[in-house]
Amino acid sequence: MDAPDRTAHTVSSAAHVPVLLERTLALLAPALADRPAVAVDATLGLGGHAEALLAAHPQLTLVGLDRDPAALSRSRERLAPFARRVHLVHAVYDRMPEVLDELGMGGVDGVLFDLGVSSMQLDVAERGFAYAQDAPLDMRMDASQGITAAEVVNSYPVPRLAKVLRDYGEEHFALRIAQAIARARRTAPLRSTAELAELVRSAIPAATRRHGGHPAKRTFQALRIEVNGELEALRAAMPAALAALQVGGRVVVLSYQSLEDRIVKQALAALATDRTPVGLPVSLADRGPELRLLTRGSEPATDAEIADNPRAASVRLRAAERIRKAS
Repeated sequence: MDAPDRTAHTVSSAAHVPVLLERTLALLAPALADRPAVAVDATLGLGGHAEALLAAHPQLTLVGLDRDPAALSRSRERLAPFARRVHLVHAVYDRMPEVLDELGMGGVDGVLFDLGVSSMQLDVAERGFAYAQDAPLDMRMDASQGITAAEVVNSYPVPRLAKVLRDYGEEHFALRIAQAIARARRTAPLRSTAELAELVRSAIPAATRRHGGHPAKRTFQALRIEVNGELEALRAAMPAALAALQVGGRVVVLSYQSLEDRIVKQALAALATDRTPVGLPVSLADRGPELRLLTRGSEPATDAEIADNPRAASVRLRAAERIRKAS
């Protein structure tokens, strides 16, 4: 998956370059190599990471989750050579425990989250994720269900809309933009991405528009997160994924904006902390850390990777290994 505020031309699955692929493979390898192992790609997308993992580990069984039926279809074709070792499931990643239970898998050895919006969703203008291409205001990752971005901008009261833009887009001019949307929709409903992008641009002070990229990127991020319930799903999915890890199992998470990264950081830190009461001379076995952090803070992409794959510019990677099960 990729930075949520980028627009791109259409690409094929073959041309798709997974973000931080080599680093992801290296971090997961100790948990998956040279034995029958199970890994979950919780955000399958176009299947680039999954394909590389399956090719690198001939005994690996991979469970791929995605809420987007079109992504699952594309990935099923891409992963056809590995079909006997692959289970692809139409599901949001917060359903991971249910999916694993249905497959009869009690625990897993690796989990990968590549968050944000996928290459395919960005590259197909009709999906409405890209502010630089005119399209219907949709933004649903699963186009078969849920509210659209058009429903959000045309029906939410101003205070609620401003809160979405402020909380999910970290937009400093959230109230101004929400008020501008309310004025516009009194004349006619907002229907297109170009119409919304221009309205947001005009609502932001001219001096601010000269800095920080496209003026509408924060608004589009906020609407996408609201439409898809992304942060709520991630808050539920991270503890569930960590609970599913066997001892020695590893998790790798690629985030593309600070709200996602904060949730990931907190979930990992909570289990990497020694909870032995202060004052005891030694750590208690049942209160010690459950995870070992594998990265020092979050890791960005290298300049070389960004040059090869501009969508890696905003990525932040975190990883951890389970060192004991919860008591």
